Amino acid sequence: MNRLQLRPLVSEALNEDIGAGDWTTESLVTVGQRTTGIFLAKGNGVVAGLPVVEEVFRQLDPNMRLICEVAEGERVSPGAVLARIVGTTQALLTGERVALNFLQRLSGIATVTRQVVDVLEGLDCQVLDTRKTTPGLRMLEKYAVRSGGGINHRLGLSHGVMIKDNHIAVVGSMRKAVEQVRSRVGHMVQVEVEADTLEQVVEAADLDVDGILLDNMALECLREAVSIAGGRVWTEASGNITPETAREVAKTGVDFISLGWLTHSVQALDISLKIQEKER
Repeated sequence: MNRLQLRPLVSEALNEDIGAGDWTTESLVTVGQRTTGIFLAKGNGVVAGLPVVEEVFRQLDPNMRLICEVAEGERVSPGAVLARIVGTTQALLTGERVALNFLQRLSGIATVTRQVVDVLEGLDCQVLDTRKTTPGLRMLEKYAVRSGGGINHRLGLSHGVMIKDNHIAVVGSMRKAVEQVRSRVGHMVQVEVEADTLEQVVEAADLDVDGILLDNMALECLREAVSIAGGRVWTEASGNITPETAREVAKTGVDFISLGWLTHSVQALDISLKIQEKER
């Protein structure tokens, strides 16, 4: 996780929530009062985001201490204590919602990622995320995928080349698109091309590419596409893959399956922050 990028993300989230001030907390809590709170899991899941929680409270009070009781990527069940936060009561109450928003969403992403990783156990196929992330939160959401046992596809447009159908339509042909890209980016950059049909797979496998994205193909087509690729390039299956279908897709021999819903429509893991004790 890029800590330099994390700081402004957290700062922006706090500014959005606090605005002109936390009127409730400032009206009710004495300055300097100290409190211990605990983060509790209320559902089964995988934890991700505790370093973000720590950054939230540190920005409000540099002396706040987050004592983690579980590790990032660890499975938890209802009632598990994830961490204890110790510091000023005002900072704890003011940062509560922002901290939980980050922790619940990232843990939700890690949880569903682990579910798919578990489904593929024993198969030589890895789970990828996509760029279908919440604007501004890509670094954190892709971090959560890694915490759940998945791996990251490209982080952004400058982290690899993916020639998709619209690129090919604009340029005129797959071959021309690949040749133009290779002449521009050089040998250090990986190039992947999207294929919707077996004919496109045949064409792509003979070009100077590193991988082929097999988009919305039936199982029989995926098996044939893997055979055509013949290990010359890696293969990635994508499109309408669910936890129920993921294993059958992986058994076709593809190297990766990519899932946009890991980040774009995940359900947050239910977590609460409860005051444990107040120092007078």
